[in-house]
Amino acid sequence: MADLTLPSAHRVVRAPVTGAVTDLVVMTYDERMLRRKRLMTAAGAAFLVDLPETVSLDPGDALELADGRLIGVAAADEALMEVRGDLPRLAWHIGNRHAPCQVALDRLVIKADRVMRQMLAGLGAVVTEVTAPFFPEGGAYGLGRTLGHSHGDGTAHSHDHAPVLPHMGDHGH
Repeated sequence: MADLTLPSAHRVVRAPVTGAVTDLVVMTYDERMLRRKRLMTAAGAAFLVDLPETVSLDPGDALELADGRLIGVAAADEALMEVRGDLPRLAWHIGNRHAPCQVALDRLVIKADRVMRQMLAGLGAVVTEVTAPFFPEGGAYGLGRTLGHSHGDGTAHSHDHAPVLPHMGDHGH
């Protein structure tokens, strides 16, 4: 049962006016995808997020509490791996495993994972563990983020489908 004494947020404000934010919540990439959850601010105040649908929050967004206060969203540091080497080839293998990936000109960044590290090292990549905020690429149509779903074959996995476009059946896997 929800704690009805907690202030609640029912709306996301994208990139609010500077200075309007009264507190901050620091969240990982996975935590920034939510609909209903109890959160704690940097100042130690608890509140309940109760949104009409699941959303992906970006650093710089804010959650608006029922009393009008804005709680800003910041990206937390996470255990990641920087991947260097033949980036097009390595990106293909990362994408083939539907792993969220941050793309830069000189490196790829993915979540720290022992199995991915072994695979990438086997492909000749130089993999370095880092701790930093994670900002992987969004949807193929510039919307959303990687969301899991099933292709009806008993296997579930993650990759983007723009929410406004229909899923067009089998696409080769």
